[in-house]
Amino acid sequence: MSKEGKLFIFSAPSGSGKTTIVRSLLENYSNLEFSISATSRPKRTNEVNGKDYYFLSAETFQEKIAHNEFVEWEEVYENRYYGTLKSELERIWSQGKHVIFDVDVVGGLNIKKQYADRALAIFVMPPSIEELEKRLITRSTDSSEDIKTRIEKAQQELSYSDQFDVIVINDKLEDAIEQSAKLIERFIQK
Repeated sequence: MSKEGKLFIFSAPSGSGKTTIVRSLLENYSNLEFSISATSRPKRTNEVNGKDYYFLSAETFQEKIAHNEFVEWEEVYENRYYGTLKSELERIWSQGKHVIFDVDVVGGLNIKKQYADRALAIFVMPPSIEELEKRLITRSTDSSEDIKTRIEKAQQELSYSDQFDVIVINDKLEDAIEQSAKLIERFIQK
């Protein structure tokens, strides 16, 4: 069974460090590949189709939803969709690799529901809401209003943490990366 491709789902509130953890794992494990999401939002000038996202029109996205071509999807704003194509998982598995996701909490739980024993859902937990707020302020990418909104959303997202297979507390980044790596290695051997 260890030959079958697995899925590693990393979810967390914004600012918890999940993206940094996922990037580190991708750098250190050649058997992991990042799942590229599809979106109906317009491509930015520096973005590449098939590398940053699969850029689709809203109509094409809706057709793919109707044909059940997504593992999970969400309409974030009107006609602004994001999702994971089933064909993306097949592409990665056909290369003999395992899929790694950096996805929002609801999306992560939806993927876990569909792939059950083949997926490991990891919730990256900030040490505290205060620390999370401090990280968001230090990042200097959001206005104080955006930070307030992100903190409110984070409090809601934290309530889902017990639905994940494992919680990794990101108090010290190196430790969180090491713990995540061990979880992945063990799960691949299952």
